[in-house]
Amino acid sequence: MKTIKGPAIFLAQFAGDEAPFNNLNEIAQWAASLGYKGVQIPSWDGRLFDLKKAAESKTYCDEVLGTLASHGVALTELSTHLQGQLVAVHPAYDLLFDSFAPAEVHNNPKARTEWAVQQLTYAAKASANLGLKAHATFSGALAWPYLYPWPQRPVGLVETAFGELAKRWTPILNTFDENGIDLCYEIHPGEDLHDGASFEMFLEAVKNHPRCNLLFDPSHFVLQQLDYLEYIDLYHERIRMFHVKDAEFRPSGRQGVYGGFQSWANRAGRFRSLGDGQVDFGAIFSKLTQYGFDGWAVLEWECCIKDSSQGAREGAPFIAKHIIKAVDKAFDDFAGAETDDNMLRKLLGL
Repeated sequence: MKTIKGPAIFLAQFAGDEAPFNNLNEIAQWAASLGYKGVQIPSWDGRLFDLKKAAESKTYCDEVLGTLASHGVALTELSTHLQGQLVAVHPAYDLLFDSFAPAEVHNNPKARTEWAVQQLTYAAKASANLGLKAHATFSGALAWPYLYPWPQRPVGLVETAFGELAKRWTPILNTFDENGIDLCYEIHPGEDLHDGASFEMFLEAVKNHPRCNLLFDPSHFVLQQLDYLEYIDLYHERIRMFHVKDAEFRPSGRQGVYGGFQSWANRAGRFRSLGDGQVDFGAIFSKLTQYGFDGWAVLEWECCIKDSSQGAREGAPFIAKHIIKAVDKAFDDFAGAETDDNMLRKLLGL
């Protein structure tokens, strides 16, 4: 067994135009002051990080690591959630997802996809330059509008979508492999990879690529009523990253999993700050430790009720309290005795 590292914090939801959230030095100092030992950086946010420069310059990467180290924090991983989403976009979402990309590729899906693939290539090289082992992203989606099978889906529609998804991602996975980085898909509604079954379909389509791995975030499984503890049992060998995010699901006679088109605060399923939701983090940390996960426990804050400053302040001690120092010997070793083959045979009556 191994001890999970942390606490760490994903900076995406905290970055802003005002200090201390508008540059890496000050936001790292802020995170450290709250007790975080690591930060996960959103690679698309130019206020904090230059992805292209990191891919091309080891010196720049050393400066980034030095800035973080000056405040006693480590870099856990980079994220390309927004760029990864754009590797595969159904036309129904073109207008909405254009905002994730630079203006010069708006209204041009082909150019937007090419830009996204280049971003992932930069991310693989940047992660290697930074000495990282894993990277966070989204899969994008071609089949998501057809999630509910009505009207009846034509035979082969889903298989065609996953075949195309694999075709687009396999070269990217190969690039990450060349750079020694695990590519971790966050399993998330809105993505074609939204549960265990869809991940298995994709894994088969990419021929069980060794770099095709998982970012585990239990909050998304609460919202779709999936057993997140059994999920760890099933996929622990592929789990390389961990977002510590809470959620709750309180269905009523008016709405359930689908949410009835309500706002986040009025949905049956809602993201919450750590400790305010229904996720059994004690069981999660126990299972991950049991299976030898030694990555980072990273807070992702997306509560629809509590202020972000309070959520961040409460997050570090919450995670620290749940990290289990992995046992290095059995509890009953004190009662052990020397044995040999003859003794073992006598005990068995042989």
